[in-house]
Amino acid sequence: MLMIRAIIRPDKSGIVLSELLDAGFPAVTKIDVAGRGKQKGVKVGEVYYDELPKVMLMMVVNDTDKEDVVKVIMKNAKTGEKGAFGDGKIFITPVEEAYTISSATKSL
Repeated sequence: MLMIRAIIRPDKSGIVLSELLDAGFPAVTKIDVAGRGKQKGVKVGEVYYDELPKVMLMMVVNDTDKEDVVKVIMKNAKTGEKGAFGDGKIFITPVEEAYTISSATKSL
């Protein structure tokens, strides 16, 4: 099992969630977050924003589904602006075990 965490622009979360559902991946946790990447924030006029609003999507999938999920996120979270920064990142980590609380059973 793998945990996929995708940090994306808030305006892209709806389409990404919809496309994940259509691709057969309905189980997603969505969290509103704030942060900055290597660009260290954004300066607009005289105002400097060092924390930008983002959305983190978190899901656990079978190892064999990793490429499909990453492709869906990449395709739908990208703005398409040449040289655009801030489209997001995807992090993938192993999950050793998962349990369903209501049934006290191992899941996946």
